[in-house]
This record gives sequence, structure tokens and C-alpha cells, in this order.
Amino acid sequence: MIQVKVCRDAAKSVTGIEIEGHAGYDEYGKDIICAAVSSLALNMANSVEAFTRDRFDARVDDESGRFLFRFTGPVSRESKLLMDSLVLGLTNTARAYGQKYIRIRFEEV
Repeated sequence: MIQVKVCRDAAKSVTGIEIEGHAGYDEYGKDIICAAVSSLALNMANSVEAFTRDRFDARVDDESGRFLFRFTGPVSRESKLLMDSLVLGLTNTARAYGQKYIRIRFEEV
């Protein structure tokens, strides 16, 4: 199962995300849920890097399926929109396939 932790500040703005695990929907290399989650997360990180000047720390471990992303400074409106888009995509994926494969929790940090 993929575990997603969405980190938010007191104003409910997303400040980071942690994704870990594998969905187990299909065999390795054919798992459409893992592919969707990976695409959404990596596209968000690449978009923040390409379209904003916001500073962040990101780490990926393909074997464990771990993806960590945290802003290390002020978060622009553009990055907030990109993070909200990521959360929307992950939430829609979880609704479509169920909590057996992907679970999302929100945590105030």
C-alpha cells in the first residue's frame, strides 16, 4: 500500500509531502497506481523547480517507493497551486482505486 502524508501549516497550506510504499495493484513495472502516484509527485517537483524560485529539499528512493518533498523557505502562490494540484490528483486516485492501495493523511506541522 502507498502511504501519503500531506504536511500543512496552520493556514492549511501544503508545505511538504511524504509518499512511501508500493500499491501492490499489479506486478512491478505494470502497477498503474504506482505509475500514477510517481508521475504526479515527480511532475510537481519538476514544475516547482522549473516555474518558481522557491527553495525545497526533495529525495527519491525507487526501491522503497519513498518520495520526500519539503519547502525550505517561503512558498509562492505558484507552488501552493502545484501542491494543491498534486493533492487533488492523489485524492482522486485514492477515490478511484480505494484505501487498499493508497492512503492519504493530513498532518499539521
